[in-house]
Amino acid sequence: MQQQLDAFFRPRSVAVIGASTKKGTIGRETVRNMLLAEFNGKVFPVNPKASVILSIKAYSTILDVPDAVDLAIVIVPKDHVKEVVAQCGEKGVKGVVVISAGFSEVGREGRKREQEVLKVVREYGMRMIGPNCFGIVNTHPDVCLNATFGKTYPMPGRIGFITQSGAMGEAIVNVAHDLGIGFSIVASIGNKADISSNDLLEYLKTDPDTDMILMYLENFGNPRNFTKIAREVVRFKPIVAVKSGRTKLGAKAASSHTGALAGLDVGVDALLEQTGVMRVDTVEELFDVAQAMTYQPLPKGNRVAVVTNAGGPGILATDALIANGMEMPSLSAATVKKLKKHISAEASFANPMDMVAGAGGREFRITLEALKNDRKYDAIVPIFVPPITIDQIEVAECIADGLAGTDKTVLACFMGVGLESAGMDQLRKRGIPAYIFPEAAAKTLSNMYKYRERMLHPRGKVRTYKVDMEKVERIVAEARDSGSDSIVGEPAIDILRAYGISAAPYRYASSAEQAVKAATALGYPVVMKINTPPILHKTEVGGVMVDLRTDKEVRSAFRTLRNRIEEHGEEGDFSVAMQKMITGGIETVMGMSTDPQFGPLIMFGLGGIYVEVMKDVSFRILPLTDQGARDMIRSLRSFPLLNGFRGAPAANQEVLVETLLRLSQLVRDFHCFSEIDINPFIASPDKKDCAAVDARFIIRPTNDQ
Repeated sequence: MQQQLDAFFRPRSVAVIGASTKKGTIGRETVRNMLLAEFNGKVFPVNPKASVILSIKAYSTILDVPDAVDLAIVIVPKDHVKEVVAQCGEKGVKGVVVISAGFSEVGREGRKREQEVLKVVREYGMRMIGPNCFGIVNTHPDVCLNATFGKTYPMPGRIGFITQSGAMGEAIVNVAHDLGIGFSIVASIGNKADISSNDLLEYLKTDPDTDMILMYLENFGNPRNFTKIAREVVRFKPIVAVKSGRTKLGAKAASSHTGALAGLDVGVDALLEQTGVMRVDTVEELFDVAQAMTYQPLPKGNRVAVVTNAGGPGILATDALIANGMEMPSLSAATVKKLKKHISAEASFANPMDMVAGAGGREFRITLEALKNDRKYDAIVPIFVPPITIDQIEVAECIADGLAGTDKTVLACFMGVGLESAGMDQLRKRGIPAYIFPEAAAKTLSNMYKYRERMLHPRGKVRTYKVDMEKVERIVAEARDSGSDSIVGEPAIDILRAYGISAAPYRYASSAEQAVKAATALGYPVVMKINTPPILHKTEVGGVMVDLRTDKEVRSAFRTLRNRIEEHGEEGDFSVAMQKMITGGIETVMGMSTDPQFGPLIMFGLGGIYVEVMKDVSFRILPLTDQGARDMIRSLRSFPLLNGFRGAPAANQEVLVETLLRLSQLVRDFHCFSEIDINPFIASPDKKDCAAVDARFIIRPTNDQ
């Protein structure tokens, strides 16, 4: 990969095929950008209708270029791309960047056109970025490559940037320039027909000029490869990503933009969290984090001190910090004593510390010098609202002087000024990221802290248990032989038991008297469910009766269920399944759903309204580790209910962990299931009272496995 991508990012010669003499065209601007960047290599414009472009000799085709060519930038109409790429192959070009659009992003015909081009690329052993992209950049002084048609050449820096959207790529580069954020490499990958973000991550992992990687993604090409590569990369370099398409309409738009399938957002969240990639919600947050991590160390903890000359911004910062999981301990007595000697008595010696409006550079410097030595804090956020009487550059200098030498994380906020204000610029020059609003600083600090915690978090191990695979195979074969695409009732419970998952036993009854006998044998209270005819979603037709405590209630329930079946027009034999009702536990739900891009997703949540209304569930991509299972459980907003809320006994969480791991093993072993639902699984304090009450398995068609 290193050698292959060096042809793109460290070429010795570049041909621009489709170079133009006409101002404002992509072909002309790309050549112009290469010259303005002072590319340390040879540039060959290719245009059959021009002999000279921007004072450089042009050639009719790439085959006419007398020298060897490492990289070709293709900017020709879509119908000519295949022919041009074939000529590149004949010439011995190693890499092609196809900026031209009109491929898989426009539908079936474009997808066919893209595959034809890719076939040519592979026939000649080349690699391709694009099509439908913005181009590539390498700011290293030995290279100085700007093979884009953008208006701004990125500032040199140590951030690698991968973007799927060309327009977003150009916009991000422009804003980064204003913020003083520099890049080592910029790569717009477009439809990523050949080279994907996975390939670029592998390349940047070992790039000595890149310390951090930013990504703008609309979909994943191969999520399983991404998981493997990203987990390795984040051990050495942080990855911060914006993944658009959170909503159904957004995902649809993302798919049509690049012609690739967009996965469920829960899958994206699970994937990025498991790999250690820091996901941010907006491009603005991407800049915020990039700025902070460029200049500042990660916070060692979540304890923050806020210093301000105005009460309102201090309140906003406090709300945002607490809402994002940070803490704000009060000032230590020693710090307060020290500050009262120098700071106005009208100040609030609390956290946030409001030094009142008259505070200027001197007050900020004295206060920050005291706080940087206070061990109660891991991070400091100075907030300044510039009054007309105080020089903001002087305040910026005093803030930097007061915090000089600290190992704490420092993010500043200058409210009421622009991004390019003199005070903000001075702070950035002194290595302190500056934000216009306190909420942005708070969210960024929280993102940095959570990233550090994730990096220190143990990964856990994938567990394998002794199970009865043959029994499951028989049950699946019997279902298929009967023409069924689902497994419910006792066969579903038998699958769980074959994998060591505890399940409440069934007894069956085809008459009211048989139901009474079954209930007596099981012991009251009991639950009664429709068994035949088989119904997948029993609760939707009122097919479940719970907490039956007497023979009379059992007889009545039997008649009620039979009448409901008749009302729904169901025909055939009628029988019910009886189970002992488990009391004193908490209903949970666990299972598996299949995402078309990410594959099987393991799911866990609390049952009832928590899953139906609040959507309080967590997801993980296979393989699931023991630590991952614990994290799934603890990540729920409703986790306190499992952990013993208001004096109630805690549920046996180790049983839940083991059950999730056994379910994960079942999914790994059997690809024939497209969906699994264990609902409810009763989580009780005592292990023997933890059991699945019901389950269903959806079998995917044979040709879909």
